[in-house]
Amino acid sequence: MEFLLVLGFPLLGGIALALTGHWKRAAEINAAFSLLTLLAAIFLTVNVVEHGPQLLYDEQIFIDPLNVFLVALTAFVGFTTSLFSRPYMRIEHHHGRLTTGRLRLYHSMFQLFMFTMLLALTTNNMGILWVAMEAATLTTVLLVSLYRTAASLEAAWKYFILCGVGIAQALFGTILLFFAAEKILGHEGGALLWTHLDAVKGQLEPAVMSLAFVFLLVGYGAKVGLAPLHNWLPDAHAEGPTPVSAVLSGLLLNVALYAVLRCKVLADGALHSSLAGLLMMGFGLLSVVVAAFFLSRQKDIKRMFAYSSIEHMGIVTFAFGMGGPVANFAGLLHMTVHSLTKSAIFFAVGHATQKSGTQLMEHIRGLIKLSPTIGWGLMLGTLAILGMPPFGVFASEFLILTTAMKQQPWATPLLLMALGVAFAAIFGKVQPMVFGESAPGSLRLLPHKPAMLPVFMHLGLVLMLGLWIPPYLAEWYRQAARFIG
Repeated sequence: MEFLLVLGFPLLGGIALALTGHWKRAAEINAAFSLLTLLAAIFLTVNVVEHGPQLLYDEQIFIDPLNVFLVALTAFVGFTTSLFSRPYMRIEHHHGRLTTGRLRLYHSMFQLFMFTMLLALTTNNMGILWVAMEAATLTTVLLVSLYRTAASLEAAWKYFILCGVGIAQALFGTILLFFAAEKILGHEGGALLWTHLDAVKGQLEPAVMSLAFVFLLVGYGAKVGLAPLHNWLPDAHAEGPTPVSAVLSGLLLNVALYAVLRCKVLADGALHSSLAGLLMMGFGLLSVVVAAFFLSRQKDIKRMFAYSSIEHMGIVTFAFGMGGPVANFAGLLHMTVHSLTKSAIFFAVGHATQKSGTQLMEHIRGLIKLSPTIGWGLMLGTLAILGMPPFGVFASEFLILTTAMKQQPWATPLLLMALGVAFAAIFGKVQPMVFGESAPGSLRLLPHKPAMLPVFMHLGLVLMLGLWIPPYLAEWYRQAARFIG
């Protein structure tokens, strides 16, 4: 029952908001549906943790500690983003950047995006997983192009083309996966069910599986934003509405990486080698290094934090590539704290750019004096994402680095160098934005009060995870790490 509610609320919300999105209360309806989805996800999580993995609806749905953890995180960030977007989108409408019709499109597509993410996480069918990821691409293309400017349309087109090519590679990988499994599982329809594949992964043809994993990693890796397939991500973040940037960084990248992890489990069992892990470490390390050096060249604040997302997804991919209980635990923790921190940063950035009227960092100054809550939110979020103790990002990065020193010592200097470059680039640009001297009248009054509660809710959770991980949550991470292998 909980599962039906988890998928039913966002689907119903998307339909309802498409029909009633012109109402003045559309933002409240959007937040209400997001809250209902979060409550359903909490009940589902408690059920799975207490009673173990569940197979539902003729084995088409599979829920275990790994994906239910991501379901809860997705629903939570979706809810807080809906709270943030209520004043943000009204201010955009007040400034004439959005029409009533585009607000209706935004609210309905937001709920349908949540539906596709939750479907991708909970399906047991690798084919439906691919369909859900493609549907997520289509909904976010409409969200990125919401402003209908030349730059936003170009960003949406680039996103559609690059991720469309990537998702086509994932489709070919899925077909190869079916080809390898069909010889063992037959034609009865179970050859794409992940639980069936997991049971026979040791019998799958290694040559076919190695080729399938390469295509699946490249395909879904494009959605993760792994270099050199990352070009769509900075443009999509910079040109789309800020709530879209928050859910892209906080949710979509995680779900795409989840798809890669499911494929890695099958590849490891079939190949009896570390090929899948080595490929993930290679792509992850390349992403960290490339993103770190692009950070110093950015002038647009949303583009800068988009490259930061590429860097952190590279770190997580590298951790899962190393494998083992500690690296997997650290990877899951880093996914959590990155989602919470980066979405909080985009919330603060959204209102900072609205007050200053620009996304260019050189024109945003003195936030701490003129708007203290926005200034402190941006500064604390920046310190958190840069891995400063006692925030949770420090704990997860410390675990990943110490594991790399033991298992992959050759990679440790590259990671440390990239993290140092990223720290200098981001801190050097954010510090004058917050503490610098501003010109009189450089920040304008907003017609609606900014929603800063989601920012400090997220940062409070990240601080807690840096100081203390509740035993219930720690055991949850351990169970999920074991499922990855």
